[in-house]
Amino acid sequence: MGYEYITYHTIPEADVLNDILKLHEDIFGTSDNLITNMLSKSKLLVIIAKDGKKIVGYKIGYTIDSTKFYSWLGGIDANYRKQGIASILMKKQHQYLRNNGFRIVQTKTMNKWRNMLILNIKSGFDIIHTYTNEKGIHKIILEKNLVK
Repeated sequence: MGYEYITYHTIPEADVLNDILKLHEDIFGTSDNLITNMLSKSKLLVIIAKDGKKIVGYKIGYTIDSTKFYSWLGGIDANYRKQGIASILMKKQHQYLRNNGFRIVQTKTMNKWRNMLILNIKSGFDIIHTYTNEKGIHKIILEKNLVK
């Protein structure tokens, strides 16, 4: 099935942002102050996947410094999983990063998001650290060298 992929180098327009927010809430059960948090990030990169007019997936990240990028959030509509959309979003993000001089992409995940953990490892990420946050949640930090 052919999906359309669109890249934004800033916060998308209101209708796209609202659709991302709704999808985020459907996946994670909360908005997590997503819009406020997006506004606080420097050099935001948002890539969406669309099926017609419907946003079915997204990947959001931001610049840490001139060579390191943080792949922050992403998700796929439950009805569109297992179709390779997450992999394509990741490949598009990493190609954009390579084209713009980034050398490292970092992300964090948790054991409960096993599909994302497995996709990251299959895509060349290495686990570099784990920790337990202030809420007692175990986090896994992964990095990928983009210039190998």
